[in-house]
Amino acid sequence: MEFREVIDRRRSIRVYSEGSVDPAALERILRAVSRAPSAGNLQAYRIFVVGSPSKRQVLAAAAGDQEFLAQAPLDLVFFADPDRSAAKYGRRGASLYAVQDATIAATFAVLAATNESLSTVWVGAFDEAAVRAVCGGTKLRPIAIIALGHGAEDPRETSRRDLSELVKEV
Repeated sequence: MEFREVIDRRRSIRVYSEGSVDPAALERILRAVSRAPSAGNLQAYRIFVVGSPSKRQVLAAAAGDQEFLAQAPLDLVFFADPDRSAAKYGRRGASLYAVQDATIAATFAVLAATNESLSTVWVGAFDEAAVRAVCGGTKLRPIAIIALGHGAEDPRETSRRDLSELVKEV
């Protein structure tokens, strides 16, 4: 698939079929994520792949009962690793660069999944302590949960702001 097609085909999908995610496709997605740019090439993030139905249900509850997180066969939870970034960049690395690294990595996952003809939705609203608990009590900071699977809906393209509203030449 051409990159422009990946961009055009990406949608937030909130209904998933029961089909599993091919392990080879998941590996290709995770390999693409590992190629994401990061501050100082530190890759100050960690990804937890959550496949357990009971743990996905807890994630759904932690995210305000967004049941599609339980319905999707996998959830990818992206965590910032502030200490890893702080070792090189101090406070700014811990508070900003690690968050940026995790966010960029999650974006790569969404685009790579689209390229694999899989569907995703990005979830950023959740109880951080509950998400940490699902992922073994890690001290890292959860940034995003990405539901991953075969979509069972085909939403229309959403409107976007005009470039003149987004871009300012100076």
